[in-house]
Amino acid sequence: MSDDDKDERQERREKKQKRRNRGMLFKLVVFVAVMSGFGYAMVPMYKSICEALGVNVIARGDVGSAYGTKASDVNTQVDTSRDIKVEFDANARGPWEFHPEQNEVTVHPGQLTTVMYEFRNTQSRTMTAQAIPSYAPGVAQSHFTKVECFCFNQQTLAPGESKRWPVIFVVDSKLPRDVKTITLSYTFFEVGGTTPPAPAGQLEAKPHA
Repeated sequence: MSDDDKDERQERREKKQKRRNRGMLFKLVVFVAVMSGFGYAMVPMYKSICEALGVNVIARGDVGSAYGTKASDVNTQVDTSRDIKVEFDANARGPWEFHPEQNEVTVHPGQLTTVMYEFRNTQSRTMTAQAIPSYAPGVAQSHFTKVECFCFNQQTLAPGESKRWPVIFVVDSKLPRDVKTITLSYTFFEVGGTTPPAPAGQLEAKPHA
């Protein structure tokens, strides 16, 4: 075989390999385009399926974000057929002021709600305190979810300092239907101080008309 024949065969093999490479590249491009389109299509498909089934797992991101907690952390499926009255109480066990800004709210199960508490250190020294929550009736405790609460941590205030703290909560839709009112009470006591802590156990249910 002459050198010209060898060169010609080599050239044909190179051209054939180039055609294969181009074909493979084209297939990969098509595959990527198809998969990208499928990924984008999944979002509206997913939303449509959730709406059809009545499932709301995509929560609004604006609620509660002012306090560093996104509503997407909570399933905000709301049961508008029920009204639950939530009462707020505060026991200041020491020389300071501590109270909710509102005494009660009416909410629907699943509704993300924010209430504010005010605290003022009336002493001439820095203090560190802790809030302990109680619930009435006791069965409400397992159906009352706090997303954000000052009771999660100890709080330190300078002499005369005042603060406002949020409580962001959701009442579970599985709350027994005979429970119409929940009382959330906080006892605020100084950590390491002489003021005794709140008594153990749940609050007794308050009678309601």
